[in-house]
Amino acid sequence: MKKITKNIALFTFLSLGNVVFAQNTKNIPEVTYSDDKALIVKTDHKEIDAKRKAAEEKAKLPKPYDPKADAEKDIENLILIAKKENKNIMIQAGGNWCIWCLRFNQYVQTTPELKKLVDDNYLYYHLNYSPDNKNEEVFSKYGNPGDKFGYPVFIVLDQNGKMIHVQQSDVLEEEKGYSLKKVKDFFKTWTTKS
Repeated sequence: MKKITKNIALFTFLSLGNVVFAQNTKNIPEVTYSDDKALIVKTDHKEIDAKRKAAEEKAKLPKPYDPKADAEKDIENLILIAKKENKNIMIQAGGNWCIWCLRFNQYVQTTPELKKLVDDNYLYYHLNYSPDNKNEEVFSKYGNPGDKFGYPVFIVLDQNGKMIHVQQSDVLEEEKGYSLKKVKDFFKTWTTKS
């Protein structure tokens, strides 16, 4: 009983301390006491539900990033193919941990006009960034755009492997998803064909 009482006292102290120092933080539960001095902790159920729904969505989406891939070698091979096919290379950098990375991939793969636009004009590569493989050397070649823009971030290479554009993804969003027009315009802008 003493251990439980000490743990409750410690939790109360830490919780009250967090409430004082982080009053505007959503992740801190609201701590109050009932008339009989019982500790009451209120949780933000909307935030918990949103996290649960995001986890369920993420579990269902395809995982295109391969942490075991040799990205440098893969991109070198894509450059050889790009020269032959007169296509640019579209690198979508991110990871299977990133729900927006997975959503973008799914959006392109399941939207016929986007899929055709990409397939006809690009060699597409998913460059992994995760604790398993940060691909630091590859990212450093392109100025570490994930550090600046977050993920996903897009790196466009010409047929010779020269970086010609870096695109953050949030400008391609609309409401709670991606904008067909914005994504289509982005892909059309960086093709080799007029």
